[in-house]
Amino acid sequence: MGSKKHPRRLGREGVFQGLYALEISSDPKEKVLADILNRYSFNKKIQVFISDLFYKTVENKSWLDQVISRHLDNWEINRIALLDKLILQMAISELYFIDDIPPKVTLSEAIEIAKRYSTEESSSFVNGILDAVYKEREKINLIKSV
Repeated sequence: MGSKKHPRRLGREGVFQGLYALEISSDPKEKVLADILNRYSFNKKIQVFISDLFYKTVENKSWLDQVISRHLDNWEINRIALLDKLILQMAISELYFIDDIPPKVTLSEAIEIAKRYSTEESSSFVNGILDAVYKEREKINLIKSV
Protein backbone atom coordinates (compact mmCIF):
# COMPACT_ATOMS: atom_id res chain seq x y z
CA MET A 1 0.00 0.00 0.00
CA GLY A 2 1.32 3.40 -0.92
CA SER A 3 2.17 5.87 1.79
CA LYS A 4 0.58 8.78 -0.11
CA LYS A 5 -2.92 7.59 0.81
CA HIS A 6 -4.92 9.44 3.42
CA PRO A 7 -4.78 7.57 6.76
CA ARG A 8 -8.57 7.07 6.73
CA ARG A 9 -8.34 5.47 3.28
CA LEU A 10 -5.79 3.03 4.66
CA GLY A 11 -8.10 2.52 7.62
CA ARG A 12 -11.06 1.76 5.38
CA GLU A 13 -8.97 -0.66 3.36
CA GLY A 14 -7.94 -2.32 6.62
CA VAL A 15 -11.57 -2.61 7.73
CA PHE A 16 -12.50 -4.02 4.32
CA GLN A 17 -9.70 -6.59 4.56
CA GLY A 18 -10.83 -7.44 8.09
CA LEU A 19 -14.43 -7.93 7.00
CA TYR A 20 -13.21 -10.24 4.26
CA ALA A 21 -11.01 -12.19 6.69
CA LEU A 22 -13.99 -12.54 9.02
CA GLU A 23 -16.07 -14.00 6.16
CA ILE A 24 -13.51 -16.58 5.05
CA SER A 25 -11.93 -17.58 8.37
CA SER A 26 -13.21 -18.89 11.66
CA ASP A 27 -11.25 -16.28 13.60
CA PRO A 28 -13.17 -14.25 16.19
CA LYS A 29 -13.83 -10.62 15.30
CA GLU A 30 -11.54 -9.40 18.10
CA LYS A 31 -8.57 -11.29 16.62
CA VAL A 32 -9.32 -10.04 13.11
CA LEU A 33 -9.47 -6.44 14.35
CA ALA A 34 -6.24 -6.86 16.33
CA ASP A 35 -4.57 -8.21 13.18
CA ILE A 36 -5.68 -5.14 11.19
CA LEU A 37 -4.44 -2.74 13.84
CA ASN A 38 -1.12 -4.58 14.18
CA ARG A 39 -0.49 -4.82 10.44
CA TYR A 40 -0.17 -1.08 9.94
CA SER A 41 1.07 1.70 12.18
CA PHE A 42 -2.12 3.71 12.58
CA ASN A 43 -2.29 6.61 15.00
CA LYS A 44 -4.77 6.46 17.88
CA LYS A 45 -7.44 8.50 16.06
CA ILE A 46 -7.39 6.19 13.03
CA GLN A 47 -7.39 3.12 15.30
CA VAL A 48 -10.59 4.40 16.92
CA PHE A 49 -12.12 5.06 13.47
CA ILE A 50 -11.15 1.53 12.31
CA SER A 51 -12.52 -0.12 15.46
CA ASP A 52 -15.79 1.84 15.27
CA LEU A 53 -16.33 1.14 11.57
CA PHE A 54 -15.38 -2.53 11.88
CA TYR A 55 -17.61 -3.25 14.88
CA LYS A 56 -20.55 -1.17 13.60
CA THR A 57 -20.40 -3.07 10.30
CA VAL A 58 -20.12 -6.50 11.93
CA GLU A 59 -22.79 -5.82 14.57
CA ASN A 60 -25.31 -4.40 12.06
CA LYS A 61 -24.70 -6.87 9.23
CA SER A 62 -28.32 -8.10 8.99
CA TRP A 63 -29.72 -4.57 9.01
CA LEU A 64 -27.12 -3.45 6.44
CA ASP A 65 -28.13 -6.34 4.17
CA GLN A 66 -31.78 -5.25 4.47
CA VAL A 67 -30.82 -1.71 3.45
CA ILE A 68 -28.87 -3.04 0.45
CA SER A 69 -31.74 -5.37 -0.52
CA ARG A 70 -34.21 -2.47 -0.65
CA HIS A 71 -32.17 -0.97 -3.47
CA LEU A 72 -31.62 -4.05 -5.59
CA ASP A 73 -33.80 -4.14 -8.68
CA ASN A 74 -34.62 -7.71 -9.72
CA TRP A 75 -31.58 -9.02 -7.87
CA GLU A 76 -31.02 -11.07 -4.72
CA ILE A 77 -28.50 -10.00 -2.10
CA ASN A 78 -26.97 -13.49 -2.06
CA ARG A 79 -26.03 -13.00 -5.73
CA ILE A 80 -23.91 -9.90 -5.06
CA ALA A 81 -20.19 -10.59 -5.20
CA LEU A 82 -18.80 -10.91 -1.67
CA LEU A 83 -16.30 -8.06 -2.13
CA ASP A 84 -19.01 -5.71 -3.38
CA LYS A 85 -21.34 -6.65 -0.53
CA LEU A 86 -18.60 -5.99 2.04
CA ILE A 87 -17.82 -2.60 0.48
CA LEU A 88 -21.52 -1.71 0.56
CA GLN A 89 -21.96 -2.87 4.15
CA MET A 90 -18.93 -0.89 5.28
CA ALA A 91 -19.95 2.29 3.44
CA ILE A 92 -23.56 2.18 4.62
CA SER A 93 -22.34 1.59 8.15
CA GLU A 94 -20.10 4.65 7.82
CA LEU A 95 -22.99 6.70 6.42
CA TYR A 96 -25.33 5.82 9.27
CA PHE A 97 -23.07 5.38 12.29
CA ILE A 98 -20.03 7.65 11.88
CA ASP A 99 -21.11 11.26 12.05
CA ASP A 100 -17.94 13.23 11.39
CA ILE A 101 -17.44 12.19 7.76
CA PRO A 102 -19.28 13.95 4.92
CA PRO A 103 -21.47 11.45 3.02
CA LYS A 104 -19.88 12.39 -0.31
CA VAL A 105 -16.48 11.38 1.09
CA THR A 106 -17.89 8.03 2.25
CA LEU A 107 -19.39 7.35 -1.19
CA SER A 108 -16.25 8.42 -3.02
CA GLU A 109 -14.03 6.25 -0.81
CA ALA A 110 -16.25 3.19 -1.31
CA ILE A 111 -16.13 3.65 -5.09
CA GLU A 112 -12.33 3.93 -5.00
CA ILE A 113 -12.05 0.77 -2.90
CA ALA A 114 -14.35 -1.04 -5.35
CA LYS A 115 -12.15 0.08 -8.25
CA ARG A 116 -9.06 -1.22 -6.49
CA TYR A 117 -10.31 -4.51 -5.08
CA SER A 118 -13.23 -5.68 -7.19
CA THR A 119 -14.30 -5.98 -10.82
CA GLU A 120 -14.47 -3.30 -13.48
CA GLU A 121 -18.27 -3.06 -13.14
CA SER A 122 -18.20 -2.94 -9.35
CA SER A 123 -17.55 0.76 -8.94
CA SER A 124 -20.65 1.77 -10.88
CA PHE A 125 -22.75 -0.89 -9.08
CA VAL A 126 -21.50 0.30 -5.68
CA ASN A 127 -22.07 3.93 -6.71
CA GLY A 128 -25.66 3.23 -7.78
CA ILE A 129 -26.61 1.40 -4.58
CA LEU A 130 -24.89 3.91 -2.29
CA ASP A 131 -26.42 6.86 -4.11
CA ALA A 132 -29.90 5.36 -3.57
CA VAL A 133 -29.13 4.61 0.10
CA TYR A 134 -27.82 8.15 0.62
CA LYS A 135 -30.96 9.67 -0.94
CA GLU A 136 -33.17 7.45 1.22
CA ARG A 137 -31.22 8.48 4.35
CA GLU A 138 -31.54 12.17 3.46
CA LYS A 139 -35.29 11.78 2.94
CA ILE A 140 -35.63 10.08 6.35
CA ASN A 141 -33.58 12.84 8.00
CA LEU A 142 -35.73 15.50 6.33
CA ILE A 143 -38.90 13.84 7.59
CA LYS A 144 -37.46 13.57 11.12
CA SER A 145 -36.55 17.26 11.17
CA VAL A 146 -40.07 18.40 10.25
